[in-house]
Amino acid sequence: MEKNRNYFIAIGLSVLIVLAWQFLYMNPRIEAQRVAEEARRVQQEQLQAANPQTSPTPGVAVNGSLPGSTQAAAGATREQALARSPRVIIDTPAVSGSINLTGARFDDLHLRDYHETVDTKSPTITLLSPADTREGYFTEIGYIAGENSGSVPGPNTVWTLSGGDKLTAQTPVTLTYTNDKGVVFTRSVAIDEHYMLTVTDKITNPTGEAVNLASYGRVTRYNKPDHASVYVIHEGFIGVLGKEGGLSEHSYSSIEKEASVNPKATGGWLGITDKYWASALVPPQAVPYEARFTHFTDGQSRYQADYKTDAISIAAGQTSELKNLIFAGAKEVPLVDGYEQTLSIPRFDLLIDWGWFYFITKPMFKLMDFFFRYFGNFGVAILCTTIVVKALFFPLASKQYASMAAMKRVQPKMEELKAKHGDDRMALQQSMMQLYKEEKINPIAGCWPVVLQIPIFFSLYKVIYVTIEMRHAPFFGWIQDLSAPDPTSLFNLFGLLPFDVPHALMIGVWPIIMGITMFLQMRMNPTPPDPTQAMIFTWMPLVFTFMLASFPAGLVIYWAWNNTLSITQQALIMKRHGAKIELLDNLVGLFKRKSPANK
Repeated sequence: MEKNRNYFIAIGLSVLIVLAWQFLYMNPRIEAQRVAEEARRVQQEQLQAANPQTSPTPGVAVNGSLPGSTQAAAGATREQALARSPRVIIDTPAVSGSINLTGARFDDLHLRDYHETVDTKSPTITLLSPADTREGYFTEIGYIAGENSGSVPGPNTVWTLSGGDKLTAQTPVTLTYTNDKGVVFTRSVAIDEHYMLTVTDKITNPTGEAVNLASYGRVTRYNKPDHASVYVIHEGFIGVLGKEGGLSEHSYSSIEKEASVNPKATGGWLGITDKYWASALVPPQAVPYEARFTHFTDGQSRYQADYKTDAISIAAGQTSELKNLIFAGAKEVPLVDGYEQTLSIPRFDLLIDWGWFYFITKPMFKLMDFFFRYFGNFGVAILCTTIVVKALFFPLASKQYASMAAMKRVQPKMEELKAKHGDDRMALQQSMMQLYKEEKINPIAGCWPVVLQIPIFFSLYKVIYVTIEMRHAPFFGWIQDLSAPDPTSLFNLFGLLPFDVPHALMIGVWPIIMGITMFLQMRMNPTPPDPTQAMIFTWMPLVFTFMLASFPAGLVIYWAWNNTLSITQQALIMKRHGAKIELLDNLVGLFKRKSPANK
């Protein structure tokens, strides 16, 4: 029994260390990053004020290289930037915005279904922004000149709209450009009802000699996300480079130190991802390309994920066709999975950061999503998913509590052995092992449910924290966003007192419920005789209450509900095995020890 209890203490302390690391290290680090980013923005604004620019050039190809260099600082407002060049309107049920005919660049995109806050009247999410603005974030497909090619479409090329006047899910648009040698570039741009753009280029060579050129694509972004990234999720550069390639992830900070130039590959995708949104390029899947993740510091600081294909040759009088896909939108799980299947994009589901326990995390989301579609509430889906998980682990839990009941049953015999052998720990250990064998007790049977529930816990944490389906998803009452912490606080009587509470004191209703259920679950077992262990058991629920107060409300609700189910399960199983339930006695004993008469 004591060994089993010690194991529980070790598990609890391990989780406590992780939580303390988040609270004492990661949170200050995030705040420091936020302050540094704000200082950088101020410095950039001061630089812009001292050296105003009217129209920055968002990178041009030089000597066969990719666009991205020689760019001035950007300072126009969004309205000014949108008015500077001719545009084609984008209007679908999911997105709104426009295509910049200069460079045929996608640099103006809003996500209709997502708002900045839980208030549906708040502004919709702005994903892409023009290069002239300080928030520049855009994608672009172009070409790099080769032998006999003449001028080719690049960042400064002004395309001509020759078909369609508005890009919708039903009506593509056609753009054309004819260069100085008469080579005709015809670009068809289509969009589905969600976030996938299809860019199909037909290059017609009417000259009397072969034309050689290379294609490029890039996602360029000026700023990092407003919020600092945390260790549980990847934000930054991402890609699967090659049909059989593995996932490639790079943080902004690592690319600031050194660019990543990847070996030549065929197939795959690359881009830049945020927690909930992403912009990704899917190059022509049959053409070899070289991918690069880099950071530019000349002029306007910017981050870029790009690729450059091998040179293609278009014979005299022939037409060649290249097709690129551009994803720019919300990382909705069914949608991303669907694109992987229907468009044959290798491992595109990894655009969502499922974490190390991918094989647990993704099925858990699918189970939760099933319940959500049935009940229409993700909070209820969390409760139902917890019941299913508890049911799956019931055989192991039954063995765990049966082992605990058996350990209680032989407790008198164990006390006799301790008295018999005294300080001879070796003899005591051998005698106890013999006792376990005679009574058919497995002393480590109770460990497995705890060990196996650790990845379950972290997988559920990932689901709640990273999936966009959980963003702004309400439960009941005051919980309007399961991905955010409980917004109430004990220290202003849950909103009854008219003052705001510091973030560190935001101890809401659900964290308190979780702490109470954790306290009751721990009191289901005898209080450890060792004073240090007893102190840990007493204070651990309170510490966890403060630690988990900053976690997503959905995770705290799961933990409270899981504790409640565990208490009920343990009581029923131990009663069936004839073991005494210690909860009431432990609570009475706890208060007796605190009373003056018992001191």
